[in-house]
Amino acid sequence: MNRAAPPRSFGFFLVPKFAMLAFTSAVEPLRAANLLSGRELYRWRAVSRDGRPVAASNGLEIVAEASTETAGRLDDIAVCGGLDAHLFKDKQVFAWLRRAAREGARIGALSDGAFILARAGLLTGYRCTIHWQCLPGFAETFPDIEVGAELFRVDRGRFTASGGTATLDLMLHVIEIDHGRELAVAVAEQLLHERIREDGHSQRMPLRVRLGLGHPKVLEVIALMEENLEEPLSCLELARGGGISSRQMERLFRKYLACTPRRYYLQLRLQQARRLLNESSLPVMEVALACGFVSPSHFAKCYREQYKQVPKSTRQTGAMHTAPSGPLAAE
Repeated sequence: MNRAAPPRSFGFFLVPKFAMLAFTSAVEPLRAANLLSGRELYRWRAVSRDGRPVAASNGLEIVAEASTETAGRLDDIAVCGGLDAHLFKDKQVFAWLRRAAREGARIGALSDGAFILARAGLLTGYRCTIHWQCLPGFAETFPDIEVGAELFRVDRGRFTASGGTATLDLMLHVIEIDHGRELAVAVAEQLLHERIREDGHSQRMPLRVRLGLGHPKVLEVIALMEENLEEPLSCLELARGGGISSRQMERLFRKYLACTPRRYYLQLRLQQARRLLNESSLPVMEVALACGFVSPSHFAKCYREQYKQVPKSTRQTGAMHTAPSGPLAAE
């Protein structure tokens, strides 16, 4: 730790409909680090493309202190994503980010801001992460970029956080790199964060917690389903993978989930399709194939039965943002 080092300057680039929780979870650890150290270790400012206020996805506006043209040189830039960051295509912003990277700035993204870094060419050759709901669309759109489902990733001059409170863990990691473990732990305690989660931790809750279900065989089968959405397994293969008979699997699903295994699997694939329609620009046919549907007509029929609209309508309205997150329809 270099006590004579000048404060590091953070610029938080706000994308329209950015995620407020990810943004505040990034700023507050910096504030706490300054407070607890008794020194100005960090400075930060909100940046927008034109210097005007930007509304978050919750409707609240943040006043930007600078535009990309007036922000000046920054040590770190974090792109704050949120809803629709996968649609962001601004050459001026991409050029600003690339210039900052050439000048030695650490460049990062929060939530689905990784889409923007990828479009700017700043994640090529780097490992990254993104919110789990956006991960399928990102992987399909940028197949050559290594993306995972970790809470956050730091890879040389790039950092990405999956969003929400994972951003807090990322910033604690950054503080530890810059000023040591002791300060990072003190900041975590100040913010009532009971433990600092490491970058390798998974974003999602364990299946048993997420589903409120404890039967190990059912959980094994569902895990297999989630791992094989693009090339669906047969009911026989699922049962064998779970170490049970097809008849027993059928009985357990009806008892604990009030639907058949086939129906539950179909709903998982349709949810994946819904995410891809909203978080990627893939043609509808490619979305269908990525979710295990070999026939566009069959995909459209199943999708319409589940969501009461055709796939194209979902993409136009962005309906996923208000959709439930788990299979609901029962047979």
